Formats: sequence, structure tokens, C-alpha cells
Amino acid sequence: MSLTFHWFLPTNGDSRHVVGGGHGTPATAFGRNRPPTVAYLSQIARAAEDLGFVGALTPTGAWCEDAWLTTAMVSQHTERLKFLVAFRPGFVSPTLAAQMASTFQRQTGGRLLLNVVTGGESHEQRAYGDFLDKDARYRRTGEFLQIVRDLWEGKTVDLSGEHLQVEDARLARVPDPVPEVYFGGSSPIAGEIAARHVDVYLTWGEPPAQVAEKIAWVRGLAAKEGRTVRFGIRLHVITRDTAEQAWTEAHKLLDGFDPDTVKSVQAGLARSESEGQRRMLALHGGNRGDLEIHPNLWAGIGLVRGGAGTALVGSHDEVAERIKEYHALGIDEFVLSGYPHLEEAYWFGEGVLPRLAALGLWQHPFAPTSTPAAQVPFTS
Repeated sequence: MSLTFHWFLPTNGDSRHVVGGGHGTPATAFGRNRPPTVAYLSQIARAAEDLGFVGALTPTGAWCEDAWLTTAMVSQHTERLKFLVAFRPGFVSPTLAAQMASTFQRQTGGRLLLNVVTGGESHEQRAYGDFLDKDARYRRTGEFLQIVRDLWEGKTVDLSGEHLQVEDARLARVPDPVPEVYFGGSSPIAGEIAARHVDVYLTWGEPPAQVAEKIAWVRGLAAKEGRTVRFGIRLHVITRDTAEQAWTEAHKLLDGFDPDTVKSVQAGLARSESEGQRRMLALHGGNRGDLEIHPNLWAGIGLVRGGAGTALVGSHDEVAERIKEYHALGIDEFVLSGYPHLEEAYWFGEGVLPRLAALGLWQHPFAPTSTPAAQVPFTS
């Protein structure tokens, strides 16, 4: 089975420095270096498509551009790349969301994937008019996904739930294909929702032992529901021809972290209600000291960025080895990013993907006759 790789569209802006934001923290000033215009995001998307990435994740929240609108526009400048659109149940009705997804599939030739984000920050949710607490938001997510999946199957839906109610709901046209649902969450109720409703469970880039525990946990919950799920991981990457070059880049990013910004971001993230964010913070403790928490796994990004805060750092061969290590645990999909996103897509696509192909772990999903990645010779 070929591993699946996705890239990231920085709809909060891009830079040669780390652009912060997420989990209730604003994007940092570096996000203005390369504004998230449709032209620039399309450039990244086309590069990812050519290199062999299957899809591209877009974030959601007040700190970035709207994911639905942005990907709809960028899709018109690409041909095959799928879009892993992050969205929050409760901001729109489940019937409208199901209809939007169905329309997206028809207008793009079936290139939609959905990343369900329940929302871990109550103060940000309230800004959008959502006053449920965290556990209630997860229960609403379960009702939301039940309605949406039934509508996608062509059913007429009547549901009077704890948080959502629809009557005689149906779609005039169902999506073809039905979008796959991606989802992440580390709290007990998040595991329950994942086990019942999602296709791919996503974890942030924790050390392999912790990732293995989460996979076993979700896999066990899904088995009780008579289901199986796939597993993916969200990571940044800094990969170069040599390990020394890669770590030089990582240290350059670290040198760009203003101490006051780190302090402010860490204070904001410490208030997060997200269990996943708590686990990310525990990897570095807000300190600049020993940030290599596992061979080639660097926690420095999390000093100034909410959400995914770790990066694979090393030579192309080392990064390929770490990917093999995660794959051995059960990870089949990798959602990656790097600063700046255009250049780092090429570093990974031309440096690491050919090595994985030589190991029989990856093949270009679009079977081109010639690609930038295929032209790079494998070296041991």
C-alpha cells in the first residue's frame, strides 16, 4: 500500500519564518511577508500536485482565511489536488454543510476531503455565536456527522437530538464520491466520536510511543463499534541534503523567535481547553532547551504556533526513516508543511519522496511520465 502525503495551504500567510496562530492565538507578523492570496496559494497547490501530494489541508478559525471559499477558488487553478477543508460543526447547519460538500464534489471533480474541527477554545467559539462547552460541542459533532452521512447516502433525515434538529431533510443530489472525513482529538469523548463516524483519525506529531498509544486507543474504540479507521499524522518538515543543513535551518527559525512573542503565545496556549494542545505544550514546556524530543523530531515550532508544533528535521534519508517508523505503527497518511511552504514542498517532494519510492513505500498518485520527484536519483 502506497503511503499518502498531503501538504498545507497557509491561509494565515507564509514566510521564511514560522507564522504563528491557532488555538485562540493570532497569526504573527511574519504572516504578512507572503499574504495568502489566491495566486500564491495556487502556486503552492500546483507545486504540491506536481510533486505527488494527494491533497492540501487548510486551517479554520478567526486567524486565517475561510477554508471553504479559499479552496473553492484555488481548485480552479489546479487539476487533481484534493482539498482537506477544515470546518467546524455548528457554524452552519448540517444540511447546508452536506449540500456544500456535494456541490464542491461536482464542481471540482470529486476533490473534497473534510477535516472536522470541533473547536477547543470556548472564547473563540463564542465569537462565532457558539456558547456550548467543549464536551457538548463534541456531542453536537456526533449528531452533525450522523445527519450529514445519512444525507450523503440519499436518505431523508428526521432527527431531534440534544443539540441539532432537522425535519424532512434531504439532498437533491448526493456527492459522488462521498467525501472522506478526517478528525482529530485526544479527549475521551473525541475518541468516541472518531470511532463512530470518521474515516481517518489524525494525531499531531508526538513521539512514536505516544502515537502508538493513541492508535491502539482509537482502534480499540472503533472495533467496539464494528468499524475500522485509518490513521494519519500532522507534522512540519525541514529536510535537506545533509542533517547539518537541516538543523541549521531549524536553528535559524529558532533564532527568529522573539522572547516576548514566545512568552505571549505560550501564555495564550496554556489557557487552551484542547487536550491535544496540552500534549503539544508538554513536549517542550515553553523552553528553548533540548527540543529534539525523539531522533529527528523537533518541538521548536510549538513555541510560537498553536496546534501542530513538531517537525521532522534531518537529511532526506533520516526523514524517510522516521516516516517508516511512524508507518510501522499504523500511520498511512502524512499531512505535512514547512516554512516557506512553496520551497519546503520541493525540498520534501524532490528529496524524501524518491527515497520512499525506492523503498516501495510510495508511488506518485497521478502516475506521470515525468515529475520533478522522479527525476531525482536515489542515493543511499
